[in-house]
Order: sequence, then C-alpha cells, then structure tokens
Amino acid sequence: MYTLIDDRSIMGKEFRACVVETLQELMKIDDKVVALEADLGGASGFTKIQKTNPDRFVQCGIAEANMMGVGAGLSIMGYKPFMHTFGPFATRRAYDQIFLSGGYAHNTLNIYGSDPGFTAAANGGTHNTWEDIALMRAIPNAVVCDAADEVQMKWIIKEFSKLSGIHYVRASRKAARKIYTDNSTFEIGKGNILKEGKDVLIISAGQLVSEALDCAISLEKQGISAEVIDMFCIKPIDRDLILSEAKNKKLVMTLENHSIIGGLGSAVAEVIAENGIAVKFKRIGMNDRFGEVGTADWLQKKFKLTAEDLEAEIKKLYNM
Repeated sequence: MYTLIDDRSIMGKEFRACVVETLQELMKIDDKVVALEADLGGASGFTKIQKTNPDRFVQCGIAEANMMGVGAGLSIMGYKPFMHTFGPFATRRAYDQIFLSGGYAHNTLNIYGSDPGFTAAANGGTHNTWEDIALMRAIPNAVVCDAADEVQMKWIIKEFSKLSGIHYVRASRKAARKIYTDNSTFEIGKGNILKEGKDVLIISAGQLVSEALDCAISLEKQGISAEVIDMFCIKPIDRDLILSEAKNKKLVMTLENHSIIGGLGSAVAEVIAENGIAVKFKRIGMNDRFGEVGTADWLQKKFKLTAEDLEAEIKKLYNM
C-alpha cells in the first residue's frame, strides 16, 4: 500500500545513501547478503559497508564484467550479491556476463546502475546511459525497475533480496524529490496510479514521475484532466493496468529518462498495439542520439525532459 507525500518539494535522502543503509540493514538479518563494487566505493558510499561489514564486501576494481562473474560465483555458493557501478558499465559493458553467467546459468545478480541518462551530468556522453533498460529487458525473466524516490528504492532493494534471478534497478546517486510516504510498499509487476484523470494518461518511471505529476496538475488548471501512473517496474510490466487506463483516453504519453527505443515507451506501446487499443500515443524520451556533458538540470532541459516540455507536447497533440 502506497500513499503520496503532502509536499513533493521535499528532497529525499540520496539514492546511494539509501542503498547503503538498506544493505547494512539486510546484512544484520541475512548473512547471505554481500556487496560488490567496481572501484566506485567512495562515490557510491559502499566503502561504509566495507568498514561495517568487511567480510561481506568485495572490491572488484575497474573490471565490471569480472564483477558480474564474481557475483555469479557467489550466487552459486548460496550468497545474494548486490553490485553497483555506473549504469552503462553495469549493463552494456558487462552484458554478456550478466546474460550468460547470470541469466542463462540461473544465478542471482542484484544490480544497481547509477546515474542513468541526464543524471550522469559532467561525466559526459560516455556515461549517459540511454539504453540500459532496453538491454536488461531483453534478458529472459529479468526484473527491471526505475526508482522514483528513496522510499521506493529502499523497498526495491529489500524486495530483490527475497528473489532469485537477474534484478536491475536504475537511479541517480543523488537525491530526488520525494513522492511517497516512508511507510509505502509496492508490488513487482504492478504500476501505481498517482493521480486520476479522464482525458490524458501519462505513464512515467524514475525521478521523472515528479515531472509528470507537475505537468498533470498544471493541465488540470487548464481544463485537461490528466492521469499519472508510476510504472516503476518496467519488466514485468503491468499490462492489465495499461489496458484498463488507456481505454477511453484521448491521448497516452510516456515520459522517461531513457531512449524512446526499447525502454518504458516501447514496453507500453507493445501492450497497446498487441491488444488493439485505438488511442493517440506518443513517447517522450531521448530521441535516437548520444548524450553530452553538462549539469543534470541543463541536460534535462536540453533533452526536453521537463514538465514544461511534456505539457507543451500534450497540448499540441491533444488539440490535433
């Protein structure tokens, strides 16, 4: 059961701090939970785990593919490995190891890919991962999530610790606006209706869910009723919710900090097309290009991933 926070201007705890604290909590009750890092312990905060639980921490160095292999080996021995690195290094650089040593071999890998999309900021185009969801969705039976805030991230990490298989969650390392109250819980494979609406359906994930809500509230003042769904679990996706809420809408939009190819927008489009829902549909995300250097705020505006950009696109399509 989830509830929304009253004041969404409040910034939550940094995602990286949330992950570290949650893993430390899990380590107190589960001696099989272990943490692996690829030489980013200072940036991720995983060095705190190294200090509090030195026998449960493995520093793999700048060798992400090897880290996935080490994680697979630990899984074979009955451990529950949680690993972290930048989103592009956690997916495209180590993809074959995740796919074969992890998925194909039926091992468990819990992966936190940090600073996706524009949140990579000054680290530049090499670190702007716009394709991680597409890659991870293609692994059979993988669970793929995009955390909207620290409350949801904490729940995801705890839930992953209960499951077997390949599990991927993406989120910035830094803080994002809170959406949910601290006691909120969720369900893998189920989306969350955050705002009801009858004209337009906006489906988003990750920290752009806040932008979707800002947009919907602004549209409401202009006479356009917009519904917002947080589809934090992109695989398995909530097909039933998409179908029930897309019906009778004039427009369906997706908003994501990811390429429009292979991500949330593609997943939603597949559900709508395969089930014959006749509705105007538009994907908003990175449009088939590479990233670049800049601050996160500047890049978000440059790539037109703000509430204002979404609102302008909705009003243009809504009146067509």
